[in-house]
Parts: sequence; C-alpha cells; structure tokens
Amino acid sequence: MTSSQADQISADSASSASSKAQSSAPKVGADEEVGAESSVSVGIIGVGNMGGGIAQNLLRKGWRVYVHDIDRGKTEQLASLGAHVVVEPSELARSCQTLIITVVDAPQVEAVLTKPSPSAPSLLSQLGAEHTVMLCPTIAPKDVIGFADLLNQQGVGVIDAPMSGGPVRAQQGRMSLMTACPKPLWNNHLPLLSAMADPVFFISERVGDGAKTKLINNLLAGINLVASAELLSMAEKIGLELNTTLNVIESSSGQSWAGSDRMRRAIGGDPRELPPLAHMTLLEKDTRMALEMGQEAGYSGPLGTRAVQTFKDACASGLAHCDDAAMLAHLRNFKA
Repeated sequence: MTSSQADQISADSASSASSKAQSSAPKVGADEEVGAESSVSVGIIGVGNMGGGIAQNLLRKGWRVYVHDIDRGKTEQLASLGAHVVVEPSELARSCQTLIITVVDAPQVEAVLTKPSPSAPSLLSQLGAEHTVMLCPTIAPKDVIGFADLLNQQGVGVIDAPMSGGPVRAQQGRMSLMTACPKPLWNNHLPLLSAMADPVFFISERVGDGAKTKLINNLLAGINLVASAELLSMAEKIGLELNTTLNVIESSSGQSWAGSDRMRRAIGGDPRELPPLAHMTLLEKDTRMALEMGQEAGYSGPLGTRAVQTFKDACASGLAHCDDAAMLAHLRNFKA
C-alpha cells in the first residue's frame, strides 16, 4: 500500500488492520465494547455537538475520557456519564497521552494550544514526545501544517483527522475520519481511531491532506445542500408536495446525502426553528476555505463560487446561527 492510496477502515478486525498491506483495508469493530481499553486515557478539548458525541461513544466503549470545554454545562453532562473534567487544557498533558481537539476553527485551536491562563501554563508547553494530538476541526490545510510544525518542535505526534457525519453518528462511532500522518503513528492509534469512527480513511502520510480532503467533501456537501434547497423551493412554487418530491429524489438520480439529511428535517416545519445540529456559519466557513484552497492552486469552478456566495447571503439575512437546513427558508424567497 502506498502513501498515495486512500485506505478505508470500516468495522471488524483492528488487530489485523495494521498488519495487512492490501488495497482494500480490513475492517475494525466500531460496535464492539472496548473494555480492554479502560486503562487508556484520552483527552477531548471541545465537547460540543461532535466532541461531545465522540466522548459519549468512547465512554460507552470503556475508554477513560478526560474532557475540557469553556461551557461547563457540556462537561457536567459528560461527567454524569463517567468523564473526568479538567478546568485547564494543560491538565490533560498529565493525564492523557492522546489529545483530541474538536473545537470550531483555527483561532480556537491556536488558543487551546498556546494560550496560558492566569492560573495555568499553555497546553503546548506541557506536551512532549510521549503525546499525540489529533486535529479534528475543519480548518485550512496551511493551518493544520502550521499547528503540526509547532507541535512537532516539541516532539509531539500529530494526526490530521477532520471528521464528518454529524453528532448522531459521532455518538454511534459511525462518523468518518479522513486521516493523514506517518503510517507508524496511524497504526499505533488504530484502536482509538477505529473506536471513534467507521469508516476511517488513511489519506496519506502528509499532514494537511486530511484537511484538503475534508474541504473537498464539504464544498460538495454545500453545493448539494444549496441545490436541494433551490429545487425544493421550485417544486413548492409549482405546486408539488415536498415530502413526495423528496421521496422521489431520494430514490432517483438527484439524491444526495446533504439534500436528504437537511431537507428531510427542513420540510417538517419552519427550518429556522430547528435545533442547530450544524450552524449555517460552519458551511459558510468550510465552503469559503475550500474555494480559497482551490484558488491558491489555480482552480476556481462555477458552482463553488455560487455556493459560497449563497451561504454568505444566508448568514447576512439573519440565518447565521440557524441550522443550515434553513437554507430552504432562504431560497424560498430568493430573487435573482
């Protein structure tokens, strides 16, 4: 298997996965209870929708989980499930060898790593060669590379591991991870990666390639979401019943995951009132970063540019903190 091949790890044999070199990677069990891992401690920084889901999944599977978040309500909820709560990120360096960062964006990652508090040093200053940091937010590849360089100077291993699938699949251990790091480091952390996600994709040994893959995926998801909201808005205008229309789309050539997941929720009521599973601002950020990534490489296509502008307009219209399924509400009233 070369580093340019994307290996997919799905579910049934973690022990054989790291030893078999083949283009179709073996499966490791995402549903197995991992009681044997109860002596292994994992720290999670940022336990919102995705980080909280990861914590719940690992706790259920027997991992010892330490958590930190500026929202104490989120950490208290996880404490009731057995998580150990720390007040400062730097405390995790004493308790855990593997740290999973699941905050929102690059400035938050930088703050988590480098910002000391009045009562504690920075996390970065406490990390060393015995630690590995998993970077799970959707951020620009250049930021991933920059953080990796900073951590590598301390001898810290870095796994570029953006995630996809939403909070429910994170809780189930069935989200996807797009990983890039040296293969020996990946093999050493395969039990944890496999407990967190199914599938786990090995993109390459080049940190930053996971982030690139995630942005490609999210730009396509954004395009599909905008397109689905536009066409359901059109269907409504011409008198079609939306549930029936979506049923047809989901069984036909127009189907997309983003369209089905978001529009199925959106047509059940006022999409602006949905409890946010993914804020509109997140796809605005992700699609914009994907477009910038392409432009830096000399590529800019027509659909990406329009999708980015549509998310920007939706946020400016007052939907920034709504669930991104509210794109349907935005496009119902669209005028060219």
